[in-house]
Amino acid sequence: MTKFPILYWPRKTTGDNEYQLARKVINNSTGVMPDVYNDDKDISEILAQNPNATIYMPIFCGSTGWWGELLGSDAVVTDKLIISPECQLMVIESNKNAKSHGTNQLLAAEIRPSSGFFKKMNSGIATVADMLATETGTILALFSGKNQNQFINILESTGNSYLGCIGRY
Repeated sequence: MTKFPILYWPRKTTGDNEYQLARKVINNSTGVMPDVYNDDKDISEILAQNPNATIYMPIFCGSTGWWGELLGSDAVVTDKLIISPECQLMVIESNKNAKSHGTNQLLAAEIRPSSGFFKKMNSGIATVADMLATETGTILALFSGKNQNQFINILESTGNSYLGCIGRY
């Protein structure tokens, strides 16, 4: 099964050095220049139309909530490529085609910000990768950690909710 690369680049491409660098990094990694999608499409739709594709999605410094559409979908993060200090590419594939490359898991949770939670959750278990406040006073958070069971135990012991794993790199 041949996988082909798709660069999902939601910003203007003309004169964008990071865009050019992303295309070069993908070409060097896969041996193929990626197709580029600029339209506002969801990842599940792209993978439904291209089941053997690998999507490269840029995450810019200060990006929040990019991972939300992966929750509950058939798409997972399988790797991460650093483009620059301001941009990294998340490598996303259909779950049925995915082969994860590393031990860092991306774990999503809904938490109530409390000192009890933050006292129990230390960097040896997981570190925060992204946080979004909700209107109900909870936080949707993405963590990077190596032990999913340990992470879930801390969440449950502090009354918080595990939402799922969106992949690993």
